[in-house]
Amino acid sequence: MAVLRLFASAREAAGTGLDSIEGDTVGAVLDQARRRYGEAFSSVLDGCRVWRNGEPAGAADTVDDDDEVAVLPPVSGG
Repeated sequence: MAVLRLFASAREAAGTGLDSIEGDTVGAVLDQARRRYGEAFSSVLDGCRVWRNGEPAGAADTVDDDDEVAVLPPVSGG
């Protein structure tokens, strides 16, 4: 199981900042998270950056047990 960490608006939309989700790729983990957390989370996820173990990740990147997938929405402000 991958550790899913959610930040800012992704955390708010999901109602949690931390979860464990099964999936063999980053895309599979995110698809499972979309199903689990619904449309509001899915909408936020579309604009987010995704990292695996501290490195930028794509949907096809593999995920092993205990890997961390982090979802970071864009930062705004000034």
